[in-house]
Amino acid sequence: MAVIPGDGTGPEVIAEGLKVLDAVSGKYGFQLSFHRYDLGGELYKKTGEALPDEVFESIKKCQAIYLGAIGHPDVPPGVLEKGILLRLRFELDQYVNLRPIKLYPGVEIPLKDKGSEDIDFVVVRENTEGLYAGAGGYLRRGTPHEVAIQESINTKMGVERCIRYAFDLCRRRNQAKKLTLCGKTNVLTYAFDLWKRTFKEVAQAYPDIETDYAHVDALCMWMIKNPERFDVIVTDNMFGDIITDLGAILQGGMGMAAGANINPEGISMFEPIGGSAPKYAGQNIVNPVASILAVQLMLDTLGETDAAEMIEKAVIKVLAQDLKGVAAGQMGYSTSEVGDLIVEFIIQSKVS
Repeated sequence: MAVIPGDGTGPEVIAEGLKVLDAVSGKYGFQLSFHRYDLGGELYKKTGEALPDEVFESIKKCQAIYLGAIGHPDVPPGVLEKGILLRLRFELDQYVNLRPIKLYPGVEIPLKDKGSEDIDFVVVRENTEGLYAGAGGYLRRGTPHEVAIQESINTKMGVERCIRYAFDLCRRRNQAKKLTLCGKTNVLTYAFDLWKRTFKEVAQAYPDIETDYAHVDALCMWMIKNPERFDVIVTDNMFGDIITDLGAILQGGMGMAAGANINPEGISMFEPIGGSAPKYAGQNIVNPVASILAVQLMLDTLGETDAAEMIEKAVIKVLAQDLKGVAAGQMGYSTSEVGDLIVEFIIQSKVS
């Protein structure tokens, strides 16, 4: 496993995830080896490189990547994100961004009339195309007549494999068995015509899955008003980026939100999605639950489903019975103490 603690609070939350990994691997009898890579703002400031080629080649030999956070106040926005995150996603062909949106008992959210029984869905975001492909450029830059062009790239292959993954996931979840395509067919007529036609084609092979479509603006409203209507949502790169941040609020905030960048045939990367939060760095007060849930996602993806289930049980217990809140500095425990509570539950629990 490649471990990239990253910037800001990344190393603090990664440390707790590694503690949990150590506990469940010992309990369930599988072995892990960790290879640490100190990528991020400090390395870039020293060397001018975000992800050196020799480091990338070493990472490619691992089975999974565990990432803390990328983002440094002394490095211009976009440099580290493109140089590390997007390079890993694109060159390792991690074409699915997987974001569970699940509210656990005991976690307060802004919605007064919705509880854990109402919020449990997954967003499947296409992860290597769209507006993030980097196609575009400038004309007459720096002049009053400047033109900036950013193109959304959508291929039949990229759209179809993402949609097919979403259908398979919906079948495996075996809950409402409903897949919603999120788009904007009334304005983005070319890109989402391709998405909608492909969605309809692929759906023919999944007669047991109910299908649905929603414009992204309407879907944002329904996520707040009726989150219980969703099981799995599939969408493009940009819309997926936006609606998953909205989804994080439905589960208690960024400190509760874990994500995976998945290549089903290759190396996948797992991370808390909350960013580096430099203002909290070194204070031992941020919520490590998202980082620990990223570990749960990782083990589930790698086939260690019993260990993944144990981690989720531990998280549920600690959230419901121990923590006072989930925001930084409001948990009633430090970052490391929350990790200790989860590890304690795992160690004391019986293996079923």
